[in-house]
Amino acid sequence: MSLPNLKSFEVWFITGSQHLYGPETLEQVAQHSQKIAAALNKSKHIPVQVIFKPVVKSPEEIYNVMVAANTTANCIGIITWMHTFSPAKMWINGLKILQKPLLHLHTQFNRDIPWNSIDMDFMNLNQSAHGDREFGFIMSRMRIERKVVVGHWEDENVHQRINNWCRAAAGWHDWQNAKFVRFGDNMREVAVTEGDKVAAQMQFGYSVNTYGVGDLVAVINKVKSKEIDALCANYDKEYKLMPSLKKNGAKHASLREAAKIELGIRGFLEAGNYKGYTDTFEDLHGIAQLPGIASQRLMADGYGFGGEGDWKTAALVRALKVMGSGLQGGNSFMEDYTYHFEPKNNLVLGSHMLEICPSIANGKPSCEIHALGIGGKADPVRLVFNAGAGPALNATVVDMGNRFRLLVNEVTAVKPTKALPKLPVARVLWKPLPDMNTGCAAWILAGGAHHTAYSQNLTAEHMQDFAEMAKIEFVLIGKDTNLYNFKNELRWNDAAYK
Repeated sequence: MSLPNLKSFEVWFITGSQHLYGPETLEQVAQHSQKIAAALNKSKHIPVQVIFKPVVKSPEEIYNVMVAANTTANCIGIITWMHTFSPAKMWINGLKILQKPLLHLHTQFNRDIPWNSIDMDFMNLNQSAHGDREFGFIMSRMRIERKVVVGHWEDENVHQRINNWCRAAAGWHDWQNAKFVRFGDNMREVAVTEGDKVAAQMQFGYSVNTYGVGDLVAVINKVKSKEIDALCANYDKEYKLMPSLKKNGAKHASLREAAKIELGIRGFLEAGNYKGYTDTFEDLHGIAQLPGIASQRLMADGYGFGGEGDWKTAALVRALKVMGSGLQGGNSFMEDYTYHFEPKNNLVLGSHMLEICPSIANGKPSCEIHALGIGGKADPVRLVFNAGAGPALNATVVDMGNRFRLLVNEVTAVKPTKALPKLPVARVLWKPLPDMNTGCAAWILAGGAHHTAYSQNLTAEHMQDFAEMAKIEFVLIGKDTNLYNFKNELRWNDAAYK
């Protein structure tokens, strides 16, 4: 399941006006709108196509363009702008049926007031300052979630904010009718990885269904020896292969088994058009090893993954990979594993038993085999590496019973201060914002899961835009978080969602 080419997606640029202004003014509106749409389309910051649509001037034109947006497969959202005053009652029926995300660009064609030449003709043409307020009112009255970006259309900051929204829209679009498969069930007695899959499909658009591990094993057992040979050669080329795993090495058979598992899972996912999956070490009947390198490499190719049956995180990892497509850095399944409470240098060690995506690796991963110490299966093959340093975030979706909550903690990843010679798994060290005590306490107070989707290339703004498109609660733990206000935010959110 390769990641989509974001340039194959369209965002429609729709300008509002009205017939009151006459053909000459409306022609100027159209020319200005085309110029803005073309500039956004050419922007190095915006990863999708921005397509100009004819200026809408009546309820019928507005309704028709919304119908077209809904039914055009590669249209992932619309950008609206009111060049002149556009009476907002005209927009009601169109907005009622709109099913795509909406960004309201509050700009104007001219950057500066032409002090020496400004007259009433200029004022009648350039009315965004109050035309957009009329449009904003009707969306607020209709309780429509949208992003509002303010600034001149040539400003790079405006382009960057549109970029963030476009990426979130691409992730949201990718979830619609997506399928995720669970091999086996959730890890027994675990609470947070459970959830209402029917509610999730209604809210998010993706489906989650379970197959018995025997169904997967049947596919694994059909993998041909020559396919395994080719993949093992690829492992040797891409990674620093432990000597015992090399051809004729004592553990080479284990590498072949790992390759067989990867090929089987990949074949199953491709045949079913799945965008991600879960497994659990408690349910591996007929699989010799817990899929380690298989899950790592499949994530690197764009699949979502969640351990212990965590389908919500598998779906979120996939969304983040789509949103971050083409950006430097990676996205991975993650788990807060253990702490370092050194005074003035508190750290979280993030890892998992095996399944951390090499897209976040700092350097060439090592391919190794070691005992797992859990699950009672054969020693699994895995990629071992340290993740890179820099700003990052952890995100999780939790089922609060009456709603889904997207919780995000901004973090700063750091280089390991010492070697970890006896820890044969991929790992990353980070400092939660605003500090360890506040960040971890806030996460626990919000009911955050121990599994997360970890991102090196996305920001809290991407995640907030995504949550608003999904119409779910968004909670941020960042540099400005304090527990007094955070507790009140959670209380107010509970009241709002009741």
